[in-house]
Amino acid sequence: MPRSKHAVPSQRRRRRILNQAKGYFGRRKSAIRTAKEAVDRARQYAYRDRRTKKREIRRLWITRINAAARLSGMSYSTFIAGLKKHEIAIDRKVLSDMAVHDPAAFSKLVEIAKQ
Repeated sequence: MPRSKHAVPSQRRRRRILNQAKGYFGRRKSAIRTAKEAVDRARQYAYRDRRTKKREIRRLWITRINAAARLSGMSYSTFIAGLKKHEIAIDRKVLSDMAVHDPAAFSKLVEIAKQ
């Protein structure tokens, strides 16, 4: 009985790694060991940054709201506290969009929050 070397599955694994490493520089795209390390690290960064992206986007929203609120003479924290006091539940994504695209509506919210 001939011995099995698992050639087809191992070749498939190597080919998959090299396909994932397309576009990498130097040996990272052609040598199995360095390509595997590069792909593994890239996947770790991708996993980590899918979570980091959410934080960064929220920071951007808060920065935009703060800038628009300060144009009306109010800080971000007092603006959000005023909205909560008047039980206006608008999330930061919508507030940021209003601050950029509809300053008139945002200034009305600022006036409500000032009261």
